[in-house]
Amino acid sequence: MANLLDQLKSMTTVVSDTGDINAIKAYKPTDATTNPSLIGAAATKPEYQPIVDGVLQKAREANPSASDEDVAKAAFKSLAVAFGLKILEIVPGRVSTEVDARLSFDTEGSLATARDIIKQYNAAGIGNERVLIKLASTWEGIRAAEILEKEGIHCNMTLLFGLHQAIACAEAKVTLISPFVGRILDWYKKDTGKDFTGADDPGVQSVTEIYHYYKKFGYKTVVMGASFRNTGEIIELAGCDLLTISPQLLQELQTTEGTLVRKLDPEKSKTSPLEKITIDKATFDRMHKENRMADDKLQEGIDGFSKALVDLEKMLAKRVAELGKPEPVGAK
Repeated sequence: MANLLDQLKSMTTVVSDTGDINAIKAYKPTDATTNPSLIGAAATKPEYQPIVDGVLQKAREANPSASDEDVAKAAFKSLAVAFGLKILEIVPGRVSTEVDARLSFDTEGSLATARDIIKQYNAAGIGNERVLIKLASTWEGIRAAEILEKEGIHCNMTLLFGLHQAIACAEAKVTLISPFVGRILDWYKKDTGKDFTGADDPGVQSVTEIYHYYKKFGYKTVVMGASFRNTGEIIELAGCDLLTISPQLLQELQTTEGTLVRKLDPEKSKTSPLEKITIDKATFDRMHKENRMADDKLQEGIDGFSKALVDLEKMLAKRVAELGKPEPVGAK
């Protein structure tokens, strides 16, 4: 009997949710996705120190008179791209690289950062088709993604917790969305004091609704369930376009045998009773305000990713100081 991971790969594109290159080698996903927390965790491991040091040294050479803190800030995008390039040597598909979460409500800032990230990938010989730019699913982030998609830069919309965000993303013709299954579950457990499993899991229900909506109304945007707390959530979403899964849960799936039943199917979605909703900013804002969970978790997610980035910048600044400043040209 086949293990659950192999069966899942036959019906869903499996994506590795990590910056750990060795973990990606072990589970052979099609794609990989990263964020500041994951890059930060990987950057602390000794085996990746040469990648980190190489990026920091280049950033210092480009800004010889800048403070250690400013060098670290300038280096983050390049570090994320450096890990992305290593990941692309392993996976046959795409890597997702995240725009600074502190720009989540800044359309122009997000656009400038996204264009810089894709420029770095292009300079390294990687085409746009192998990179997804991750942006928060705020109204401003979605507007940035709409512009980027028209420029041929593909986007992965993260921190997505509600149908209103999903519809706005689809109408903006973004490539992919990443609804956060586990974080939705976390909120409901805390709010109700109850536990939820299987098909009763609110995160599973949210992604199922979004999947049905997209398939019923023929949107090309694909759904990638993310942020899983257990393999039960993954099993309930078998058949979803993509699922991004942590190494720990990938291992559980790989070492578990049994029959995996496909739960999501585009043909079944066509019979869904869902009605079409037109989303403008006023409707988006109203639906977001009415959805306490989405409102809470979006801001919490932005704050969390922003803090992870600040922590990473502090770590990088410390390492910049340890490496020291390069000698001036011609110095002996």
